[in-house]
Amino acid sequence: MDVTPGATPEPVTSEQAAAAAVPVPLPEPQRLGVLSRLAPEPMKVVLNWGRRYSLWVFNFGLACCAIEFIAASMARHDFIRLGVIPFAPGPRQADLMVVSGTVTDKMAPAVKRLYEQMPEPKYVISFGACSNCGGPYWDSYSVTKGVDQIIPVDVYVPGCPPRPEALLQGILKLQEKIARESLHERYGYGAAARPSTAALRSGLVTPPPAPGGDAS
Repeated sequence: MDVTPGATPEPVTSEQAAAAAVPVPLPEPQRLGVLSRLAPEPMKVVLNWGRRYSLWVFNFGLACCAIEFIAASMARHDFIRLGVIPFAPGPRQADLMVVSGTVTDKMAPAVKRLYEQMPEPKYVISFGACSNCGGPYWDSYSVTKGVDQIIPVDVYVPGCPPRPEALLQGILKLQEKIARESLHERYGYGAAARPSTAALRSGLVTPPPAPGGDAS
């Protein structure tokens, strides 16, 4: 169409008017997993932004690497400026577990139990060589060959012990992962994608016998 000032506009035919009246189908927007009926796709950015900069940390310090975690939370390094709040009251108030130190077979059930008490979405940073793979004690009969043998790990921080700057880098890597995260991919849709009740139960604690039942 000629839009020159003073020019006569071209007439619009009936076919052009009918084509303009037909609505253009838009692609189906991606939805969030547990909020699929309520939240549109832009909400993913807002939710990921909120989780990224409000990580309550549950420090599971088992050996000398825990000292480096404490150093990273002090005034010199101050990882709270990254949106990481150290020393959550307990696992039920935490978003991130930092396992630092040697995980032994005796301590492994406690690590798993406390991880299961954390609410979703939850994340784990394995801090130090001992937590990653057993470190210098990997061939010991009582050492677990990495915390990922019992719980899923999101970020591995190598070192023996790692410097506080390494933990800051690990936190930044975790925040980048959270920013790209999709709850749809993490949790899926429908009952078929959900874990069964038996899978959610921990085999670490034997339930008490029913009243009047056989104690054996």
